[in-house]
Amino acid sequence: MQTADLPAVGGLFDQYRQFYEHAPDLPLAQRFMAERFERGESVVLVAQASGGELVGFCQMYPSFCSVEAAPIYTLYDLFVSPPAREGGAGRQLLLAAGARAATDGMVRMDLTTARTNVKAQSLYASLGWVRDDVFLAYHRRVGAPSAPG
Repeated sequence: MQTADLPAVGGLFDQYRQFYEHAPDLPLAQRFMAERFERGESVVLVAQASGGELVGFCQMYPSFCSVEAAPIYTLYDLFVSPPAREGGAGRQLLLAAGARAATDGMVRMDLTTARTNVKAQSLYASLGWVRDDVFLAYHRRVGAPSAPG
């Protein structure tokens, strides 16, 4: 991704957030992506249609696997605009992400997706991603009261 891509990537990120049932907020989406880019906090890869417009992106955050004592990428965001789906952009983004991870010395990539996102799950499996059926993922909002216990 280049600086000139930020407006388009911000728009795609806003669509991505809406896919996950968040209200549209283009200024928030553009600001968030610009901050990640300016601070070098993530790696963003983009998919471009033959006409030059950006139709998809993936965003990876560097992290570590303590058990493997090695660096990994968390592929947190992957989105292809609805009109461009089924054209291979998602597959190309995932392949490019794998190549970038290898170049950057990562030993693994992790991702999560909605249980209902069956099309994405099929794509991941076709590219050799292995679904984790052992561990459960949890999250907790910071500042939320703890449950009694």
